[in-house]
Amino acid sequence: GPVAGGPVADGPVVDSTVVRLQDGSQVRIRQVRPSDAALVAEGFAALSTRSRWQRFLAPKARLSAAELRYLTDVDHHDHEAIGAATLDGRGVGIARYVRSQQEPRSAEIAVTVIDAWQRRGLGTELTRRLARRARHAGIERFTALTSDENAAAAGLLRTARGRMTGRDHEN
Repeated sequence: GPVAGGPVADGPVVDSTVVRLQDGSQVRIRQVRPSDAALVAEGFAALSTRSRWQRFLAPKARLSAAELRYLTDVDHHDHEAIGAATLDGRGVGIARYVRSQQEPRSAEIAVTVIDAWQRRGLGTELTRRLARRARHAGIERFTALTSDENAAAAGLLRTARGRMTGRDHEN
C-alpha cells in the first residue's frame, strides 16, 4: 500500500465523485481496488466483440483470475486505474495507465467504456481525471497501442495530450 509521505499519499486521492455526463446521466468515479474484480468482469461481459478487440487487440471471451487481479490490484502510482459505475453500482468504464519501466515519465494508457455508455463523454471524463493523477505521479506523456480503426482512442489521446504507437500518425 501507499507509504505515508510517498507519491501516492501526496496525490489527489479522491474516494468517490459523482459526475454528470454530456447527456445528463450520472456516474460515480473512483479509484479501482482489488474488491472490484467482479465489477470489472461484469463490465467486460457487457462489451461487444468489437469493443473487446479494440481494447485487447485480440479475440477475448473472458478475463482470467490472474488478469482480473492485474486489472484491479494496482499501486495507484506506477499502475493507476479509475473506474466509473452507475449510481446503482454497475461498472460502465475504466481508465488506467501503466508507467514505462524504460521511460519513467511515460505511461501506456487504456480506456474502456461499455458499448451502451459510449459517446456520452465518459471516456473523455475518465481520461482527463487519469491524466491529472498521472501528472501528480510524475508522468508527462501517455502512449497507447490501438487498432487502426479505433478513432475514439485517437480522440482520447488528444484529450490527454498523448501519442499513438503501433501505427503511422500525422499529428
